[in-house]
Amino acid sequence: MRTQVIATTDPEAIEKAVQLLKAGGLVAFPTDTVYGVGAYAFLPQAVERIYHVKGRPLNKPIPLLLDSAESLPQVARDIAPEAWLLTKRFWPGALTLVLRRKPAVPDIVTGGGATVALRVPDHPFALKLIQAVGGPIATTSANLTGHPDPQTAQEVVEYLEGRIDLVLDGGRCPGGIPSTVMDLTETPPAIVRPGAISREELERELACL
Repeated sequence: MRTQVIATTDPEAIEKAVQLLKAGGLVAFPTDTVYGVGAYAFLPQAVERIYHVKGRPLNKPIPLLLDSAESLPQVARDIAPEAWLLTKRFWPGALTLVLRRKPAVPDIVTGGGATVALRVPDHPFALKLIQAVGGPIATTSANLTGHPDPQTAQEVVEYLEGRIDLVLDGGRCPGGIPSTVMDLTETPPAIVRPGAISREELERELACL
């Protein structure tokens, strides 16, 4: 398989990407943090391909990218007030929230676990792509497991040429730092992975409850 590379400014970029994703293909695209590689979340076999092309352990869940906080009830249940507070402040943005999953979310996305990681990216092209697909995109960094996160399309190609179907080149990602991951299924909420949003910012918002 040869990986196609097209610019995000190509008038047909969104249409091509949606066709591939709906057919079970893998597409890499820019976000506000790093380049991600994604599959349509409700196609388990497509999501499973992400694990294989990256060499990612099957028990390591893959986050879902949403187009807005209003989409949360499609994939999450028992959504706490803390979640709505943080989404209002930090979405779109570099905050991933771990919530209890709904049964509609395939097991392969969550590593068989009871929770799902969710984020709304602050990147116009990524949001347009998610909206065009009409559902969440299971997305993780477009690299090989254990390697640096890619900030350019060329870095994605160096990692995943011949392994994925399409790379959408939107130039260098503006962030370059992965999102902060916070687990809201724990009491008190816990930061699972430090990232672009600091602990102090999150604690300050949660203190408003």
